[in-house]
Amino acid sequence: MGPLRVWRGDIEVDAGPRQQRALLALLLAQHGRPVGLGELVDLIWVTDPPATAVNIIQKYIGALRRILEPDVAPRSSGSYLARQGNGYRLTAGPDVLDLAAFGRFVAAAKAAAAAGRTGEALDRYGEALQLCQGPAGGGLADNAAAAAVFAGIDGQFVDAAVDAAGIAVAEGRPGEVLAPLRLAARMFPLHEPVHAGLMAALAGADRQAEGLAVYQSIRERLADELGVDPGRELREAYLRVLTPIVVTPAVVPPTAPTVLVPAELPPTAPTVLVPAQLPPDLPLFVGRRAELAVLDDLVAATTNRTGPLVIAMDGMGGVGKSTLAAHFAHRVARKFTDGQLYLDLQGHEDDGEGVPAVEALRSLLYALGLRGADAPESLEALVGTYRSLTAGKRILVLLDNVRDQSQVQPLLPGSAGSLVLVTSRLPQVGLAVLGGARLIRVDLPDRQVARKMLERRLAHTERVTGGDAESLDAIVELSGRLPLALAILGARLSARPRLSLASVVAELRDGAHRLAAFPGGRGVRDPRTTFAWSYRQLSPDAARLFRLLSVALTPGITAEAATSLSAWEPRRTREALMELAEAALVTEDDHGRFTSHVLVKAYAEELFRETEPPVERAAAVSRLLQHYLHSALNAQSELKSYFRISPPPPPPPDGVVAEQPGSMENAFSWFDCHRDLLLEAVRVAAEGDHGIAPWRLALAMPQYLESAGLFRDWEDVVRTALRAAREQGDAIGEAHLCRSLAGPRWYSGANDDALDLLQTALRHYTEHGMTKEQSAVRNNLQAVYTSLGDHEVALEHARQAVTLSRLSGERQTELNGLMRIGQSLAELKRFEEAVHASRQALDICRDLDQWTEEAWIRHMLAQSLAGMGRVDEAIEEYTAAVRLGAVLAQGPTQVYTLRDLSKLLLSTGDVAGARRAFDRAVELMGTFQDGGPELLRADLGQLAELLARHR
Repeated sequence: MGPLRVWRGDIEVDAGPRQQRALLALLLAQHGRPVGLGELVDLIWVTDPPATAVNIIQKYIGALRRILEPDVAPRSSGSYLARQGNGYRLTAGPDVLDLAAFGRFVAAAKAAAAAGRTGEALDRYGEALQLCQGPAGGGLADNAAAAAVFAGIDGQFVDAAVDAAGIAVAEGRPGEVLAPLRLAARMFPLHEPVHAGLMAALAGADRQAEGLAVYQSIRERLADELGVDPGRELREAYLRVLTPIVVTPAVVPPTAPTVLVPAELPPTAPTVLVPAQLPPDLPLFVGRRAELAVLDDLVAATTNRTGPLVIAMDGMGGVGKSTLAAHFAHRVARKFTDGQLYLDLQGHEDDGEGVPAVEALRSLLYALGLRGADAPESLEALVGTYRSLTAGKRILVLLDNVRDQSQVQPLLPGSAGSLVLVTSRLPQVGLAVLGGARLIRVDLPDRQVARKMLERRLAHTERVTGGDAESLDAIVELSGRLPLALAILGARLSARPRLSLASVVAELRDGAHRLAAFPGGRGVRDPRTTFAWSYRQLSPDAARLFRLLSVALTPGITAEAATSLSAWEPRRTREALMELAEAALVTEDDHGRFTSHVLVKAYAEELFRETEPPVERAAAVSRLLQHYLHSALNAQSELKSYFRISPPPPPPPDGVVAEQPGSMENAFSWFDCHRDLLLEAVRVAAEGDHGIAPWRLALAMPQYLESAGLFRDWEDVVRTALRAAREQGDAIGEAHLCRSLAGPRWYSGANDDALDLLQTALRHYTEHGMTKEQSAVRNNLQAVYTSLGDHEVALEHARQAVTLSRLSGERQTELNGLMRIGQSLAELKRFEEAVHASRQALDICRDLDQWTEEAWIRHMLAQSLAGMGRVDEAIEEYTAAVRLGAVLAQGPTQVYTLRDLSKLLLSTGDVAGARRAFDRAVELMGTFQDGGPELLRADLGQLAELLARHR
């Protein structure tokens, strides 16, 4: 319990080199528990233990045995250090080991206290506490594991010191615990119960000034290092220590020293006390320029107010509302010459509704100079007195941690020149309605500001100047940019110089235990505790939906998807979502998606694991994926896709209500909004058994992805599903996915890959007798062979596609086959036949009201007409194809058509028209992922060179 020291009799002996001493300290700290060799290696070496680590430990063990018992026989384990299993155990009783003696004294003290023998209990605590000479291990911990062992011992000392403080004050013997309490305060400078005990002992020893200094010191440290205010225990200790005093100039000559009169005595003259109660401004404050600008404008505005200016700031727990309010209050304090008042109304504590109005008013009146018996009893009289005392004055009132407007309304001063700043987790709509408050939402800082917050807390370390920039960025991102989380991590990293940024990143990436990276404990409010208050205020429906939302996918969930997730009626779901939004546990974006902060979601995941059986989580994920599958299929149907996947999926299960976009425009908007989410849904479906084939989700997207030029997403999502299909032995799923994957491979110019994939798909389709699907693959093979320049083979595949379509009665694939026959015939210069095939395809389009292929058919028709020299007709068809492609949002079709139109116009001498078509093609290409297919970019580059020659 302090630096490691060893005596043999009355003689202190050297325990050997540092690692050997660390080994001894760690074995002693286990208090007789056997420790395996592997665990000892982890405790001794920081990283990368040498290959000879076990031999080194065994060497140290032998040396320690000789130090502890020099007379023991060679190879004998002796009385203390014995081999046990694959490790060692060091046994030392209370007469030998300080830690054992400490435990014995503390046990005796607790037994005496329980029996009512408090004097004896204090004696035993005193004997225990005097054994501690400083942090356990005396700095021998070289890694987190070893530090945790010694920290447990330090925790025992601190708990004993706090318990002893309470007994010492009650027994009137506070001086006996001052030394151990001061040591504990030095060891734990942010530990609130220790400082509260020290303040009480100092006050009991008639050293109130020192007690107040302790409070001011820890208050400033909490603000500087954690960005938080003192907790309830520390504030109560402060009130117990405080002996109110007022200045009474009327009884003191102007030139005489100031006389301090206890507050219990009635004042003989009005006080001249000007309150200055604002909590300390955070020296590390950074950012919040937008919020500060709004606040400055509100205060600077000259309006004909009849009451105080009230500004209420709300936001999620830990976002920095109190820090911002205190910073701004200091910024404008000089404008409020009659004083600044501060109250923590504790509206977010678990033990009630916060500070009662009567208690709050008495505290404010006391700060304004009204003492003891002069304060009225009733709430109405207190309000009246408060407003009378503040009438005509310029006072700033900061009300922190407000629950609702009922806490604030009685505390509004009676002066139009005053300012009231309110912080709360909930939007204070009632205060806006009844008190005219201006509401300001405090959101998360952006990445740049959040990083600066962390860097400022680490400025005195080497982690910023010589640290890992990527790890800093990762910490900021994985913490969700939450200021409270960054403050805690900054404090952890500052307190533990050997803790690497990479280790913190690894902790934060552990989804199941992410919140463990933000330790709180006594005196420090951590994110879990902060979120827990908001959760406990929820109705049962909102609480259950909050837990269910832990399975929601990035970037958020709509009310419709949440309805399927909960399997409730839409209205019930919407009400629960609104309650969660009001509690700042979710936020709604411009697309109607509800999202949770990453740490809030981690808390919801913890709750789900603790309160729901695994089968319910699996069911929730399944409902969500079913919702996205059937909603995506509904959206895909609005795109008038020419091809339907077989076999169709079963209908959605009970409770799942799929979305119905209702139009092509709405369908594209739906896909735009859900694109990232659907990509994530495929990954989730592929990683677990959720009762849904990943390939079904994946294949609901390609038509949209192709139209939007999202070729990389197309390839990635299909590959993810393809891996799962192959692992599951799903031949039909593999066939569908191989055919789809050939698309982005063909666009990228990887024709050999595309051929291999299509041949695999064709083989599976043939084996399963899927004629329609064989026809579709033949059409795809025509496209690939066309790119390879083998137009005869391409034509044969297109003809086989038409034959198979007619056999299966599938006119949509017949349409596509005729279009491709027309393309191949045009490439073979058989333009009359090509025009005939294209016009047959157009006839089927009209018969089926299937016009999504019409733009490409007209493109093929224009190509044939141009080859026949019918340039004007070709230009007309190209123009119609471009126009129709724009209506259908078919990006690639438009680019290919505009390219060919530009070439044709250039050949006629219409350079301006050619340039307009080219510019539009380039503009569209700029909207494609990765700038569009490389071959198409190269083709446009060559066209640009041609146009450059015609300037």
